[in-house]
Amino acid sequence: MNTLWIILGAIALLLTYFWTLYNGLVTLKTQIEEAWSQIDIQLKRRADLIPNLVSTVKGYAKHEKTVFSDVTKARSALMGATSLPDKAKASDMLTGALGKLFAVAENYPQLKANENFTQLQKELSDTEDKVAYSRQYYNSVVNDYNIKIRTFPNTLVNEMLGFHEKEFFAADEAERKSVKVSFE
Repeated sequence: MNTLWIILGAIALLLTYFWTLYNGLVTLKTQIEEAWSQIDIQLKRRADLIPNLVSTVKGYAKHEKTVFSDVTKARSALMGATSLPDKAKASDMLTGALGKLFAVAENYPQLKANENFTQLQKELSDTEDKVAYSRQYYNSVVNDYNIKIRTFPNTLVNEMLGFHEKEFFAADEAERKSVKVSFE
């Protein structure tokens, strides 16, 4: 009779382990999806602000067509990207194009004094902060999930349960290079 109780206890313990593991992984996977959704929302918000910003700057800097074209292309790439790596790459491309746009704006003091431009610039800066925070949160949740998948004994059963490692939202090679500032 004791052997039966030991076997039943072992089975109950094993079932509890699988139940806890599965529910923990489902929770983390859902948090990853929510975190990705937050990144997507902020990227969309940024993309929505850009046409207003470009049209404001265009009124002052009509001859800077390549800058406007670069911003428009980068925005289109972001709006059309579907996968995580594609969105990350398009986001980085848009960040670079916006940097050029703001550099052009520096040459127009009356534009910098324009209340509409200042408000758009402030909103865009706020959105950039939210994008950075959303990326950080996403990577934190992905890290927790990947650690749970990689640890023993979870690593023995996660494939069987249908859980696979997730990719981090990483900076591309251009963002990792040091910035060179010149006051010449």
